[in-house]
Parts: sequence; structure tokens; C-alpha cells
Amino acid sequence: MKFQLNPLASDILISIYAVITLYFRFKLENSTEVSFLNSIVMGIAFVVIIWALIKLKILNPNWFGLFNSNKTKP
Repeated sequence: MKFQLNPLASDILISIYAVITLYFRFKLENSTEVSFLNSIVMGIAFVVIIWALIKLKILNPNWFGLFNSNKTKP
């Protein structure tokens, strides 16, 4: 049995993850002399982690219901 999160929990987890990783990157850049290229590589690594979790179907983002595919027919 695979572990899957529902869409709302996935959206919340991805949002919190994005805020924490951005805070970590900005704090690290200000406290040490990290070049912008290293920061970009760190950002890409953080995005790859989220991408892998989505591809493994552990996270199921719904973008907070902004892109609903269910349209009513006239």
C-alpha cells in the first residue's frame, strides 16, 4: 500500500515547504558568503524533491482548487 496525501494536505505541505526553503536560502545567503549560483542549485534541489514526491504519487496537489477540471455542461 502506497502512502498518499489528499489534495488539500498536499497543497498545505507544499506551501509550507516552499516558505521554509525560501527562508532557509535567504538566511543562508545573508549569514554566509554563498554565491547566487550555489543558491540556484540549492533551489533546484529543493524543487526536485517536491517533483519526485509528486511523481511517486505521494503528494497530490490540487492548487487549492484553482484549476478544477469539472465543468458544468449547458
